[in-house]
Amino acid sequence: MRHQPGTGPLIVGVDGSEESLTAAEWAADEARLREVPLRIVHVFVLPMLYAPLGAPLLGPELDSLRETSGQIARTAEHRARARAPEVPVESVVLDGSPIPALLQQAAHASLMVVGSRGIGAVGTLLIGSTGVELAARADCPVVVVRGRPHKAQRIVAGVDGSPASLDALAYAFEEAALRGAELTAIHATDHPTAGADPVITEAIEWQTRRFPDLPADLVTVPGHPAEALINASTGADLLVVGSRGRGGFRGMLLGSVSQAVLHHADCPVAVRR
Repeated sequence: MRHQPGTGPLIVGVDGSEESLTAAEWAADEARLREVPLRIVHVFVLPMLYAPLGAPLLGPELDSLRETSGQIARTAEHRARARAPEVPVESVVLDGSPIPALLQQAAHASLMVVGSRGIGAVGTLLIGSTGVELAARADCPVVVVRGRPHKAQRIVAGVDGSPASLDALAYAFEEAALRGAELTAIHATDHPTAGADPVITEAIEWQTRRFPDLPADLVTVPGHPAEALINASTGADLLVVGSRGRGGFRGMLLGSVSQAVLHHADCPVAVRR
């Protein structure tokens, strides 16, 4: 059973770092899998320059910086085309601040992809404030490409019974069906001998009825959810989490578990809002 999670373009943000180029290649694979076009976005941020009163601002320096931005986008486009020649690819350079620019791009996207770390310069897309905020606020799922992407045909989902985690579970089933992969749902609890949460087991049963041919298991483990998910991410193709779990504070856009796996997982991490 083939399932298409979204038909909008797939967006990948790049900043010239090797991590972002790896993200562009991963995004090309995903665009091919989803049969959607790929848009590579680099955000050019006008640097803060200090000049004597009356001196021209930037001039040739601005042209050089813009050329560098164009080269960053073209390099990522070349890597993506080499990875998936059949995928329609375009690259754009946008002026502004990375977060608002990428959030605007995400409004009509099927998926937003960024690398795990950037170059640390102005306009970076490292998984710091920019990556976390994208995961918390984007109108589409966000994937942070971490570690060394695998092709193990195994998806891991974190689930705690909260509405956000149940949405993430449904998305994980869709992703597993898209890839022909197996799914492992991880429920970490301080009381593993008490049995599975009935809300979670009911959700698993509902999803298996949607995807009857998809191998899926629910694993209840002791300990902290972040540690359990980080351990389970080793060798997986994708780890899927919700933006907030049961322990989240009111008004908190991205929960502590989601933030922890974004920083420490061993595979790409998808955050579903």
